[in-house]
Amino acid sequence: MIKKVLYIVFFLFVYTLQMAGSQKYCIYFTDKSGSEFNPESYLQPYNNEMTSQIDSIDFPLNREYIKTIETITGEISSESRWLNAVIVKTGSLEIEKIRSLSFVKEIEILNKTAKLAKYKFKATLHTEAYTIMSGQLTSMQGNLFANNGYNGRGVRIAIFDVGFTGADKSPVFEHLRKNGQIIKTYDFVRKTENVYGFNHHGTMVLSCLAGRTDGKNLGMATGAEYLLARTESNMETLSEEEYWLQAVEWAYQNNVDIINSSLGYTYHRYFEKDMDGKTSLVARAAAIAASKGILVVNAMGNDGESNWQYMCTPADVENVMAVGGIDPNTGIHIPFSSFGPTADKRMKPNVSAYAHVITGSNNKLAEAYGTSFASPLVAGFAACVLQMHPDYNMETLFEEIEKSGNLYPYFDYAHGYGIPQADYFVNKKNEEPISVSIIEFNEAVVINSADGGGMLYYHIQQPNGTLEKYGVAEISSQEAMQLSAKELKGKLLRVHYKGSTTEKQF
Repeated sequence: MIKKVLYIVFFLFVYTLQMAGSQKYCIYFTDKSGSEFNPESYLQPYNNEMTSQIDSIDFPLNREYIKTIETITGEISSESRWLNAVIVKTGSLEIEKIRSLSFVKEIEILNKTAKLAKYKFKATLHTEAYTIMSGQLTSMQGNLFANNGYNGRGVRIAIFDVGFTGADKSPVFEHLRKNGQIIKTYDFVRKTENVYGFNHHGTMVLSCLAGRTDGKNLGMATGAEYLLARTESNMETLSEEEYWLQAVEWAYQNNVDIINSSLGYTYHRYFEKDMDGKTSLVARAAAIAASKGILVVNAMGNDGESNWQYMCTPADVENVMAVGGIDPNTGIHIPFSSFGPTADKRMKPNVSAYAHVITGSNNKLAEAYGTSFASPLVAGFAACVLQMHPDYNMETLFEEIEKSGNLYPYFDYAHGYGIPQADYFVNKKNEEPISVSIIEFNEAVVINSADGGGMLYYHIQQPNGTLEKYGVAEISSQEAMQLSAKELKGKLLRVHYKGSTTEKQF
């Protein structure tokens, strides 16, 4: 009996050591030879002009390769058609066996931790909160869309998040349930269809897209169809990107037009140099989604006041619409919103929206802070544009939303092109008169405004297109600002003031 007990204890000890040495790995294959593919059984039918395009990247993985890996590791955690890869949790001895296989192209270790971008909310509302609730849509002129009958109808949106507590019961989403607009759900963490628990973050994000309360909209896309995906877990810190990867292929299979991802990965997993739109698993998956006609909208992150400060991935992908945060009280960048540019010096964010909003959570309204909530406001805006212009492909939709920004063609690494404006699409506003002048005077460059009062944005752009300097100044007189002519030599000065942009090359 004692011998048997000692044997069990020894077995458990050895098993614990093996598991402690286990890590997550992404194993990439060299090819997909021998795989068979039926597009009709892969893509779900959906009557929409902006459909995705099938190509060889959608072919399934070679089943013999997978069986061989399973024989060595015991099981496969997940598969990715787009990356031609499988993810496993195994030990170093097993990985060395796999590395010697002729069909294995590369092995990437996934041994870093991740964490949901921080945010905060208040369950109680003060008087000014109702002004914010109105402003989160009127700042984007969402009333113009609503008054002209645009609410995202005919557009399909997927939301990737950590959970949707109460969304199946909250009166804020009664219209979605009544009209069958939540068409599919899946929890990639637990492998079930029930996503209505775990965290209310996704519920608040959904409300910024489609929430309604007391006859008023909290988001612009109240008529869209929704897929809800749980891709985050506080308990499995090595798996979030794996779940995101599974979700994006699932969303593609179900013919989504827009993905909202109020998630991101930063210093908990990567270095600053990795924010290049190519390094992370989710960046590579998001880039493929964009190439297939899906508009991916992603929060910039909430690290603007931390030591990191920089954006998160997959917002770093060139064709992912990264959304920064605006403070409703000042109308400019909210301090916690993360900054661009990307590691390879591309402009981010692309646009911005309120990051202090009113959301629906369970049966109550709440104030919420975070670029997590700016992102769905822009995704809802995009759904209205796509309803209005079903002929737009992803590239055109992306570019036109950028051009609708209230600062365009001015941009910087805090605001992008500013807050998208509906009148760009509804009214196609005419060019406004220049309201500032840039004058060289001795060794100074003087910026004069047509009148005093207001926010003046300026940046100094280097010949390679990157910004050397940018800022926002509140002015109170006609002589708004002076800069050094020496500082500007060989560079472009661009100034935005009261809806008009002026520039001068030095």
